[in-house]
Amino acid sequence: MIHSKVAYIWLFLIGVIGTPLYAASSMSDPLQACSPSGRICVRVWMEDSLKYSISYDGKTILEPSLIDFLLENDLSLSRNNRIRTSSIKNIKAEIIAPIPEKRKIVPDVYTDLSIEFKQPFRVEFRVYDDGVAYRILTRFKESITVKNEIAEFNFPGKPSAYFPQVQKKQDADIFHTSFEEEYPLRMLDSIADDIIGYSPILVVPESGPKIAITESDLFDYPGMFLGGTGSSTLRGVFAGYPGEELATHELYSQIKVISREPYIAKTQGTRSFPWRVMIIAKEDKELPNNDIVYRLGAPSKITDTSWIKPGNLTDEWIIGINLFNVPFRAGLNTASYKYYIDFAKRFGFDRIMMDAGWSDNNDLFKINPDINMDTLITYAREKGVGICMWTLAMTLDEQLEPALERFNKWGIDFIMTDFIDRDDQKAVNFYHRIANACAEHKIMIMYHGAFPPKGFNRTYPNAVGREGVLGSEYDMWSNRVTPKHDVTLAFTRMLAGGFDYEPGLLNNATQKGTRPVEGVVTSPGTRCHQLSMFVVYDSPMQIFSGNPSEGWREPEFMEFLGNLPTTWDETLILHAKVGEYIVSARKKGNDWFIGGMGDWSERDFTINFDFLDEGNYTATICKDGLNADRYAADYVFEKDVPIKKGDELKIHLAPGGGFVIRLDKQ
Repeated sequence: MIHSKVAYIWLFLIGVIGTPLYAASSMSDPLQACSPSGRICVRVWMEDSLKYSISYDGKTILEPSLIDFLLENDLSLSRNNRIRTSSIKNIKAEIIAPIPEKRKIVPDVYTDLSIEFKQPFRVEFRVYDDGVAYRILTRFKESITVKNEIAEFNFPGKPSAYFPQVQKKQDADIFHTSFEEEYPLRMLDSIADDIIGYSPILVVPESGPKIAITESDLFDYPGMFLGGTGSSTLRGVFAGYPGEELATHELYSQIKVISREPYIAKTQGTRSFPWRVMIIAKEDKELPNNDIVYRLGAPSKITDTSWIKPGNLTDEWIIGINLFNVPFRAGLNTASYKYYIDFAKRFGFDRIMMDAGWSDNNDLFKINPDINMDTLITYAREKGVGICMWTLAMTLDEQLEPALERFNKWGIDFIMTDFIDRDDQKAVNFYHRIANACAEHKIMIMYHGAFPPKGFNRTYPNAVGREGVLGSEYDMWSNRVTPKHDVTLAFTRMLAGGFDYEPGLLNNATQKGTRPVEGVVTSPGTRCHQLSMFVVYDSPMQIFSGNPSEGWREPEFMEFLGNLPTTWDETLILHAKVGEYIVSARKKGNDWFIGGMGDWSERDFTINFDFLDEGNYTATICKDGLNADRYAADYVFEKDVPIKKGDELKIHLAPGGGFVIRLDKQ
């Protein structure tokens, strides 16, 4: 285990004011805590059960909702219990993010309400200016069995929600999912009690701010799905602890749960449980910039993070190594990977990925006979390009230590592991075990077939990527990915942490021309729509999934793409509307990068550069070409455009369009 004395760096702690602990005069007397600005307030009270409500500017946005925690032997938070004492503290601190997905310095300013009970429970609320979170803590001497947790979110009126419904697989129960769904907007009361979705779920009320529900600091406990009730209430749903499990033996082998126990977790009796998080946004542009989930994650378990160096890389899986204009037979072989290394070196990519097929999926030591790893490792080292390896999760777990030792010998600093497709307690513990083992070997890790990070990227900064998103790979076989979906992700899935969408496809199509074509994967929307994802989406390890043979023919475009940063000192959202458009501005050093994308509607934006520092900048602009509405791969560069603070620039988006502006400080 890697220990850290100061992973959560408190630069300052100002105004820590604690009210004296007091005994509640009545079990039903409400306690109240408000955010630093006073706009968001939480009321908490105990009757026959613990309830809370939330108001925004004095208006109720979450009606009385139940909190309960059910243990074996009829123990629970609500049974024979009462509030004993409470305290309030005002906290003002900063977190230094070693891998800054949105910003390097993360303000952590909130009001803390801590409630002690007669029984060995405590409930802690944190009230921020951009959301509310609560968690349950226990102090039992012995281990406990958690039968269920009651997490209720009761909204006024008739709200709607962007709801990623889990589709049950034929050969597994409803809790086996890759967390890759669309986010359709539907009425909350149309979601029946046998339907579940995974978080984040963005709730849109009839009036007032939007509220996104998710969680943070998930360890030794199952993840929280959200289930419908046929009303304006969502409820937490948790996978039962795995009973009987079966290891499949196929191309992508997995461990599937055959039966589940009548409880959700067995765990330590004295501990904290995951935060239940409600992100609150009056304006849509507040959502993509929100980092409350990161703030609530447990502090880093890694003391020295200097070796963690994310960046950009290539991957060949989506295009099927369908190279052309090459003097060799393309495929899973040494020549093809040397070609990828040459491409990475030429256009500024840090690494290449060797995806599924470099070894037997079920045995990492059984190398594909068409691949000479010694040759590739030597060649990549000479070129100054890293190599990354794909692994199957079940295989990696079985061969963990010898595999990591082999990767160290090869100089591999980043691996991906895939096909987990669960978030019950045993699966969640797998994530922690693998991240910790990788950290011991100074290896970065990305999880595919995975739930969103939910603060895990703060606890393990070497966990530099997650999938858990319906991304570019779906262009291989479906029309499910659309520009509207792409835009929606920034307001939904991204709230729980960055994701690996794998953008950069160089075959692009209009709305009428979008269709899956075997061997030539085509993305819906313009070339610059794909380019914008490298700036708009949080992803410290950005993977270019396009065909390098096409990229070689467009060196100016590839040089621009290959030199985009993947971590950021600051992030601003300039324009935003859920599902329609987003324009993000990111700072790296003295330079700024602005990315914008839209749905299938044509749009015009005016970019106001009032956020810039004083001084002169030179802009390089890559935007939709004049004919991008007819030929989606049409784009144009404008170079050496002088920009200074307060200037304005007009940008036109074609249907499904996008743009990226790079501002170099002079």
